[in-house]
Amino acid sequence: MNQSAWIRPDWTPATIALMVLGFVVFWPLGLAMLAYILFGDRLREFKGDANRRADGFFRNCRRSSRRAYRSGFSTGNVAFDDWRTAELDRIEEQRRKLDEMREEFDTYLRELRRAKDQEEFDRFMRDRGNRPPEGGYPAV
Repeated sequence: MNQSAWIRPDWTPATIALMVLGFVVFWPLGLAMLAYILFGDRLREFKGDANRRADGFFRNCRRSSRRAYRSGFSTGNVAFDDWRTAELDRIEEQRRKLDEMREEFDTYLRELRRAKDQEEFDRFMRDRGNRPPEGGYPAV
């Protein structure tokens, strides 16, 4: 996340001004800005969870509709029905591979964020340790 962004979920002068302006213009806008200030850092996780749940729900819907389509619908042409079934199976396999790749990429991004957070924390601790105490010399 870009920490130098003008509007970020934090108590900055810009977000406070937007919240007050929102309450003055139309109170739900001010309430929405307050919610963003308080919970904005959790929105990315919430969005990812909601997307994963929706993907799973729709994936299950597609599977059941495909099963119903395969079992309940026949053109009467056995060769065409066999070809259609093989193509649907091939497409389902491709979809499964894409879903696995997306999950691997999500895991990769989580690990990347964790590594970046760890690096920033380590840098903070290093800088904090090298800082001289108030009014004295560095501790040895």
